[in-house]
Amino acid sequence: MGGGGQQTDRITGTNARFSTYTWEEVQKHTKSGDQWIVVERKVYNVSQWVKRHPGGLRIIGHYAGEDATEAFTAFHPDLPLVRKYMKPLLIGELEASEPSQDRQKNAALVEDFRALRERLEAEGCFKTQPLFFLLHLGHILLLEVIALMLVWYFGTGWINTAIVAVLMATAQSQAGWLQHDFGHLSVCKSSRWNHLVHKFVIGHLKGASAGWWNHRHFQHHAKPNVFKKDPDVNMLNMFVVGKVQPVEYGVKKVKHLPYNHQHKYFFFVGPPLLIPVFFQFQIFHNMVSHGLWVDLVWCISYYVRYFLCYTQFYGLFWAVILFNFVRFMESHWFVWVTQMNWLSMQVHSELSQPHWLVATCNIEQSAFNDWFSGHLNFQIEHHLFPTMPRHNYWRAAPHVRALCDKYGVKYQEKTLYGAFADIIRYNTNLKSHGFTFKKSFCSELFLYNMKQH
Repeated sequence: MGGGGQQTDRITGTNARFSTYTWEEVQKHTKSGDQWIVVERKVYNVSQWVKRHPGGLRIIGHYAGEDATEAFTAFHPDLPLVRKYMKPLLIGELEASEPSQDRQKNAALVEDFRALRERLEAEGCFKTQPLFFLLHLGHILLLEVIALMLVWYFGTGWINTAIVAVLMATAQSQAGWLQHDFGHLSVCKSSRWNHLVHKFVIGHLKGASAGWWNHRHFQHHAKPNVFKKDPDVNMLNMFVVGKVQPVEYGVKKVKHLPYNHQHKYFFFVGPPLLIPVFFQFQIFHNMVSHGLWVDLVWCISYYVRYFLCYTQFYGLFWAVILFNFVRFMESHWFVWVTQMNWLSMQVHSELSQPHWLVATCNIEQSAFNDWFSGHLNFQIEHHLFPTMPRHNYWRAAPHVRALCDKYGVKYQEKTLYGAFADIIRYNTNLKSHGFTFKKSFCSELFLYNMKQH
């Protein structure tokens, strides 16, 4: 991390370190190469810094011209250290007459939310229980060992191979939740150790890239379900989410597929192919194109380990088949879990965002749901406090619900069955609820574009 030295005001050409600005002035600086953000009423010129931001340049770009205080607090566990590195980027602060929040946010709600965070910190909700994560890592490694031992003792018959594949897919899915913990810096006190273990888990245990994950996932957290900013609703090589977006891309024949007919192929493309095809290609393309050579070495170590272990029993061809079958099952697990909180929720533009506090929903708590989803059944609490260790989400949930009730914000919780049913209902009803009424969707799209202009 580093700074950019003395900054110069683009308007006056004078030193702007101690200048004051209105929101109108800040909101002029939103384009690539000219980006300002506001954090805790201080104005920062991040135009050059974005290229070196550890979380990726797009996440800062998404907040250009905006108040990024909530995101800044949520994503950085060591705030004093980050503030130290931000000092060279400081160019001034908001004028005293300006509100602290942009986009007509409820100031009282923002203050209550910050008070809630301080309360949860005081109650120890951000403290990690190391044994929890050691046991979680241990059960992943145990599943891997049992799978290999079964092949060693019982051979490569179809039934035994099916059992082995289920064990390996379970290990991969659970490793996915574990890398998510380290990626959010929610396990170790030191960010450096979090990053190192993250590379080990996502690279050596899963064969993926930490840099690729950071780039995608932090954008999702910064602007969840926001049109054109959340990559999880813009997977344009396969499918897109929402009412307006599939019509826009399908009718205009943008990108690769007839997205206005995606309800007909979602279950044949989304769950089975997301990880083994889309993510697999994207990961290697990202590592090579962005020069993530350390990630590539970790990733290769996974493939070397896998093929050394299994080609001796299955041969190269069937080892490749087994690998892809495991990815196929893991992909179903991943898609159903990650979409149960999001797919049936509203996809919106920045201007029509329903509420910054809650853009998702929860799935009811149980020992199985916690394990099966990696505690992402507490999706609301996770998005509000991404650096909180997941074993403490249940402690934060009642406080968050009370805050939502106080301000009339919908806090939605579903059963696991109900969430899965909503995914099916959403995709099977797209035609009857949407695509036969293209005029209404085109009207919505027209209104959206009018707002943008």
